[in-house]
Amino acid sequence: MSAIGGTGAMKEATDEIQMICKSVKDAVESKLNKTFSEFQATSFKSQVVAGVNYFIKVHVGAGEHLHLRVYKPLPGQGELSLHSVQEGKTGADEIMFF
Repeated sequence: MSAIGGTGAMKEATDEIQMICKSVKDAVESKLNKTFSEFQATSFKSQVVAGVNYFIKVHVGAGEHLHLRVYKPLPGQGELSLHSVQEGKTGADEIMFF
């Protein structure tokens, strides 16, 4: 069990998490000025705030991973948005709050 405001346990990526990644892929590519032919969510953590912060590990090919922080507001409170991206990650790197 996580502390109030802390992130939950690492979980295997679900179809919902993959859809979230797909919806922010263009924003990630724009932010990093790169194009990814592979963009597969592998695992994630979540943090309940006034909505949900998702911390998602994404495999982008050649053993390279990104960590994404995506904010999903409460229903009717706005759109899903990319908060930040961390590059240079591996499959073994733990997802931490960022």
